[in-house]
Amino acid sequence: MTAVWLTIALVAAASATLKAAGPLLLGDRELGPRATAVIALLAPALLTALVLVDTITAGRRLVVDARLAGVAAAGVALLLRAPVLVVLAVAVATTALLRLLAG
Repeated sequence: MTAVWLTIALVAAASATLKAAGPLLLGDRELGPRATAVIALLAPALLTALVLVDTITAGRRLVVDARLAGVAAAGVALLLRAPVLVVLAVAVATTALLRLLAG
């Protein structure tokens, strides 16, 4: 198991733990709007960080360029206030298309 996959597994476990602990600790109380906004942005931020770390360590120029273009396309989709699943789909499609065109 590589370090990247180990990191992904640890982040997934931490995320599940936090999601389970929230209702137990808060009970019937609601989080404030600021805390809710921060929590909503954690998953896309972690995904972007993992992609960037993997991109930097990839070593092949074409792969790096395609991934960076995918991250940039995701950033544009976020600026246009697209839902997270649409942002992810835009990033994946951009990266896949550039890899396909480059051969």
